[in-house]
Amino acid sequence: QVQLVESGGGLVQAGGSLRLSCAASGRIFSSYVMNWFRQAPGKEREFVAAIISWSGGRTYYGDSVKGRFTISRDNVKNTMYLQMNSLKPEDTAVYYCAAGVVGTGTYWGQGTQVTVSS
Repeated sequence: QVQLVESGGGLVQAGGSLRLSCAASGRIFSSYVMNWFRQAPGKEREFVAAIISWSGGRTYYGDSVKGRFTISRDNVKNTMYLQMNSLKPEDTAVYYCAAGVVGTGTYWGQGTQVTVSS
């Protein structure tokens, strides 16, 4: 059974940093691309970042987070991370991890709230 559990969300001031984690069960990392998405109230879900365990760990980022966020993964711990720096109020959203292909999730976590105060 596939399970994805996010953690690390919280309240932070603008300019601050947070690191999100996504713990995965099963053989997720060897079978799927791992993604981060986010959804703010009243807005559509937005692709944030993705990482591939093969192909040398290639990464992809949404335009709004390039240069500020870094995605990484620990295949031994079956955990994916999202290091978020220089946070802005517009980064406020529920952040989800998802396993699938780049930009599309097949399996989803329950989400973790990130709130950035101005």
